[in-house]
Amino acid sequence: MNVDVLDLFTGAGGLTQGWHDAAIDHGITTRTVGSVELDPTAAATYRENFGDSGQFVGSIEDWLNQVDTPSADVILGGPPCQGFSKLGKRDINDVRNLLWKKYAEVIVRAQPRYFVVENVIPFLSSNEFVAFSNSTQSGGLLEDYVLEPNRLIATDYGAPQKRMRAVVIGRHRDLHQVGAPTVTHPDREHDWVTVGRAFDGIEPLVDGIHLPKRTSPEGFEGPYESRELHLGRTYTDLSLKRFAHIPRNGNRFDIPDELLSPCWKRTRSGYSDVMGRLDEDSPAVTIRTEFDKPEKGRYLHPTANRAITHFEAARLQGFPDDFKWLGSKPKIARQIGNAVPVQLARAISERLIFAVKGLLPLTDDVYEPELPFDQTA
Repeated sequence: MNVDVLDLFTGAGGLTQGWHDAAIDHGITTRTVGSVELDPTAAATYRENFGDSGQFVGSIEDWLNQVDTPSADVILGGPPCQGFSKLGKRDINDVRNLLWKKYAEVIVRAQPRYFVVENVIPFLSSNEFVAFSNSTQSGGLLEDYVLEPNRLIATDYGAPQKRMRAVVIGRHRDLHQVGAPTVTHPDREHDWVTVGRAFDGIEPLVDGIHLPKRTSPEGFEGPYESRELHLGRTYTDLSLKRFAHIPRNGNRFDIPDELLSPCWKRTRSGYSDVMGRLDEDSPAVTIRTEFDKPEKGRYLHPTANRAITHFEAARLQGFPDDFKWLGSKPKIARQIGNAVPVQLARAISERLIFAVKGLLPLTDDVYEPELPFDQTA
């Protein structure tokens, strides 16, 4: 069986990696009939790992205007979430909030059997999602489709990270319900993958600071395999003194007054993840784009006096050790932090593959997990 896939807002390819992993596991061949990514460096990383078949580097608006939309069985896509994230300004006029309309236009043109829209949890309570849902009503742009919204926690699917995502699965109205991916790691005490397990085989001592001197034929830095990214940063003496005072599972509240910045002295309560150490016996917090900055969240190594490395962050996102990255350290960090955890992507993809192959039971059950963790990114 062959499944044609259209890949939108690809980033480096976390969702794509999960799709390919599931396809291999279940014995189907898959063909990418087109891919779209605005950021040239992320697009270069995607191209290095998945090829350039039908790739368009630019905005989805330009792609729609310049390229004949290919037909596809499945569309994958995670439009930028910053317009919805609680971490950002949540500007209702943010143009990124309207990208679902462009996605909908692609659906109309490509006529897939199924599609996936991945975003932050607040997307499901936004005006944009209401409009998206309304477009599936009689007379709407997507009247031939049904939306199945899901709130998923990556840890339920084997990711060593408490990342929660809104995953909207769309299906043609003539097809049976898809339902949420089957939970593979339901028991928090015994099944969830911990930071310690994810870091297995990675030495606490880093391999240096700077990326190897390497340039791709297209002029990008790299490529670098994930395992080559076990690199640290240059810290000030003050930062190192602060790190040394933070115990296992500790945070900024463990730092002595004489080492605190004025703003921390004024706020003795509040966000406890700042300068926090990851707990090696639990899954990680959400890995964001600035994971190498301890002042941005709970990104200190469980025992070493440093932030986690790009290699460790890639492990927490589920990327293979031989996945190839292009760009500077900040650009690679952004690609890693913006990705969908690969294990979650694989579970979503497996559900779609089962649907395409007609292997799903007919059910109206809807999975609604508890959402005790950060829902912002």
